[in-house]
Amino acid sequence: MRPTPRKALAASALTLAAMAAVSLPATTAAAAPAAASSGRVASASSVTPLDAGPAAAVAPRKAVPAQVAEPRGSAAADGPVSGKAAPAAAVCAPAQVVANGGFESGVSPWTQSSTSVITSRTGQTAHGGAAFAWLDGVGGTHTDSLSQSVTIPSGCATATLTFWLHIDTAETTSSTAYDKLTAKIGTTTLATYSNLDKNTGYVRKSFDVSAFAGQTVSLAFTGTEDSSLQSSFVLDDIALDTSGATVPPADSTRTPAAPSYTVSLTGNTAGTVWTGHESATFTNASSAPLSEVYLRLWDNYHGTCSAMPITVGNVTGGTAGALSVACTALQITLAAPLTQGQSATIGFDLGITVPSGADRFGHDGAFAFIGNALPVLAVKDGAGWHLDPYTNNGESFYSLAADFKVTLDHPTSLLVPATGTSVDTAGSSGRTVTTATATKVRDFAWAAGPFSKISGTSAAGTAINVYSVTGISSADAQSMLTTAKSAVDAHAARFGAYPYGELDAVIDNNYWFGGMEYPGFVLDLVSTTALTHEIGHQWWYGIVGDDEYNSPWLDESFTDYSTDLAQGKTGSGCWSSVSWASSAEKITDSMAYWDAHSSRYSTVVYGYGKCALHDLRRLIGDTAMAKLLKDYATSHWYGVSTTAEFKAAAQAATTTDLTSFWTTHRIDG
Repeated sequence: MRPTPRKALAASALTLAAMAAVSLPATTAAAAPAAASSGRVASASSVTPLDAGPAAAVAPRKAVPAQVAEPRGSAAADGPVSGKAAPAAAVCAPAQVVANGGFESGVSPWTQSSTSVITSRTGQTAHGGAAFAWLDGVGGTHTDSLSQSVTIPSGCATATLTFWLHIDTAETTSSTAYDKLTAKIGTTTLATYSNLDKNTGYVRKSFDVSAFAGQTVSLAFTGTEDSSLQSSFVLDDIALDTSGATVPPADSTRTPAAPSYTVSLTGNTAGTVWTGHESATFTNASSAPLSEVYLRLWDNYHGTCSAMPITVGNVTGGTAGALSVACTALQITLAAPLTQGQSATIGFDLGITVPSGADRFGHDGAFAFIGNALPVLAVKDGAGWHLDPYTNNGESFYSLAADFKVTLDHPTSLLVPATGTSVDTAGSSGRTVTTATATKVRDFAWAAGPFSKISGTSAAGTAINVYSVTGISSADAQSMLTTAKSAVDAHAARFGAYPYGELDAVIDNNYWFGGMEYPGFVLDLVSTTALTHEIGHQWWYGIVGDDEYNSPWLDESFTDYSTDLAQGKTGSGCWSSVSWASSAEKITDSMAYWDAHSSRYSTVVYGYGKCALHDLRRLIGDTAMAKLLKDYATSHWYGVSTTAEFKAAAQAATTTDLTSFWTTHRIDG
């Protein structure tokens, strides 16, 4: 979110010229080989199922106390590990245990079969930095190997091996694996790649290796070529990240995991009332039985318990209980408790009534903005259920990456931009059915109205749509399209390719909050800085998730820092203006603190937070900081970040002891 007068930012932020006194605070690219070759013995190529690619503030209107404590070192439910019971062993110290994984520090501690494996010679390029590991590429019978001994600490809920792999080959077959690369940990083969897996660039590979916690094992790559036609297997940026301290006796695994939502809604003539049905399928990732779930009905904040904008009825798959937290949380007792790994589906009728107001949930005349309206599952971990209250000062939204398929039946006169990739089909007379599909997103939002729409494509290939309300000039709309193209590519280059297909920006200069982010969908004023900021949130909170209520700095500070980088700002000297209001004031304070000290929220979380990251960059160096953030995004792709994990990753990126840095910058956790 990018705040305006009711969420004023520090003086270091830009002022919007268009509004008086408003402060703003890899894709697999496998080329199909053309022709089959003959005369040689074929060998099978296999990849294990674990192989996966990335790709002036006001006081709050409500003060419902948080019902759950902040989690202590809770484990991320990223990828296959989400269904794994947390070890009941010692507390984990999150760490990255592969040394010199980018090969920028020479050879040690790698063992290579020849001095030419770790190299920076011409013919191949690095994924990051200058050096890389080049196995084979000889064009004759040849074997290369690369290995390192790694110790995976015990007590960690998550251990994830990642590396970037580029394969090019002179082989022309489309059916025979002549040359192969095998990745192993200990005696376990993780995957085998071949000339059939060639690609035009690097592809990220990821494996759950949590089963090796507490062991010292060899991480090894072996490449073999047959008698003719070269295949090069190029590796870079190898990492093995551990995280998730156990908190006995509670299971810190985040659950319910792998949510999938299917929604069908019909809108009224104005697009302000929607009725229909929603279902949610999910899995219990925890070792503890799951007997209940909670739905967050966030937009009931915008009404009262006697006149709720979001209504749920006719629940199936469970029994609806009491509403709580100012009617924003609905308990559903499941038909039967789920053991670890079991899945269930709940369904319910859904009604949405959009109130008046240019809000993230509201309508500005003929234009409706519908953020956080779909009920989503709350998260449970070792600290219990996260049932924090809505905050109008920032965000409370905390959810795991999910899949959505949302069908919106609406008048053809209304355009309906939405999260995900949309397809329109003809409905009944005068109506259109928009089906929006989104994968690995944390929320779903849409808008409805007689918008003006312009479209374009960024240089890197992301489709951008700009939807404008009445009163936005064509020049301003075009400016926002240009900004969106530039911003999405700038952020993608630093943190990883944008994974959500198209990106919709809905522009209205009446938004009191400045801008608001949703996956693949943002609300914004006409402002280059604000739009660059909201698009930055596609990575910080969207792709790399966090608990926005308890750790707002992990998305807002990181996004404002990213905005500075995209706009060529260095933050030089910005920490010199820091003045703490009290000993309790910290960059890492929760929204419970900021709702009680609302005039300081933007100053500290946006302003001081990004300045701290600029200071960290100056301390460890530009190259190390760039690699730290890109690697951190990669290792938490579609997962959840915590302050402790980021601090551990930062410490692993430098030989400088950062203890005093965290203390000086008041970054706790």
